[in-house]
Amino acid sequence: MAAISMKVWCAVTRSLRTIVSSSRQLGLVQYLSRLSSFVAVSVLLVAGSGCSRLRPKPSAQYVYVTAKQTFLRDRVAAVSNRTATVENGERLEVLDHGRRFVKVQTAKGEQGWIDEKVVATQEIFDQFEKLKQDHKADPVVASAVVRDEVYMHAKPGRDTERFFRLSEGEKLKLLARATLAKPLPPGTRVAKAAPAPVVAASIASGKNAKAAVVAKAPAPDEPAPPMMEDWWLVRDSKGDTGWLFSRMMDVDAPDAITRYSEGQRIVGSYVLTTVNDPEAEQDDKNIPIYVTVLSPYKAGLTYDFDQVRVFTWNIKKHRYETGFRDRNIEGYLPVKVTTATDPYGKSPTATTPAPTFSYRVLSDEAGPVIPDPVTGAIVPGKTVLKTYRLESNLVRRLLQPGTTAPGEAHPEPVSEKKKAAAAKGSRGRKRR
Repeated sequence: MAAISMKVWCAVTRSLRTIVSSSRQLGLVQYLSRLSSFVAVSVLLVAGSGCSRLRPKPSAQYVYVTAKQTFLRDRVAAVSNRTATVENGERLEVLDHGRRFVKVQTAKGEQGWIDEKVVATQEIFDQFEKLKQDHKADPVVASAVVRDEVYMHAKPGRDTERFFRLSEGEKLKLLARATLAKPLPPGTRVAKAAPAPVVAASIASGKNAKAAVVAKAPAPDEPAPPMMEDWWLVRDSKGDTGWLFSRMMDVDAPDAITRYSEGQRIVGSYVLTTVNDPEAEQDDKNIPIYVTVLSPYKAGLTYDFDQVRVFTWNIKKHRYETGFRDRNIEGYLPVKVTTATDPYGKSPTATTPAPTFSYRVLSDEAGPVIPDPVTGAIVPGKTVLKTYRLESNLVRRLLQPGTTAPGEAHPEPVSEKKKAAAAKGSRGRKRR
């Protein structure tokens, strides 16, 4: 580069001497013309000389800290000095690469080496940023609290990329659920499902025929269904978004109603309204009325909840009581809570706005719901919208007069007797 620059400078100098010498023999116009040509040629020569000052600087490269907290060190050696402290999510500019370490610089100008195992690349950071932008307008279906320190993942699954680290007690907003097969440890053999005996009626020789177990050739061994685990797409208090293992968090529900969960897991709790009880033991005399959705303590369900329960407040006894319950359903979040009138009612109270909630359940005309084996997404087919109003301590379903409630799917079989009772109850609740 130095040799080329010297040759260019010599050529420019010779050209300048020639022009100055000839300017004594030429007129002013010709002199200015040659001078302008000399300037243009000089600019082209300098531009083509490869001068480093005219080259664009390479774009900066960044990495991001994934550890909760770590240190930068002045050299890669068994004995080194700390030069800076960095924390989770902090952006660092890359200065140099080593064998397993990266030399970086903080926003404050501090420099040092850091292990590449505790940093994420720009590509991983962009995945989380895209996740945040794609779901920033998603409705919140429930709230939760982090049980222990845990990482957010870019996708559902234990082996997916992770970045943001959440602290114990962090408040979360739940956006969507996914369910995937639990990965098996290396070398684990897949268990085979045992064939069930077939029960059939023996040939009747009279009125009292007895059932007998009929021997049947064993069916080919089939693998047992895989164990499943649930993941939730969550948003933390900073707005960062990612996937979190469901067992690492608890749905945020008040202690006053969790004692009535009856062995089920509260998936979401929502305040319908409040009632004033001056003699209540609580400091706040405005007692909230809750609608809750619950499910069994089991991962891999193809629905979000199988029970809806409203907790009303008994002012005389100063305690919560069950004001409404809808069981054995395949329900899906979100639960929408609002205040509305009864469009089908004829009584004076129908025109008065009252707390209203609605949710969707799987229709009996829908096919089986199968989670996506790759993404874990649960997309039901046809659903039924159920809407209820809270009037005083009574919960009534909003249903158009003269119509029959649509059929619903049930996780547990329903006898014909219970079906008839349910249909009769639906007709009875249509009008007061």
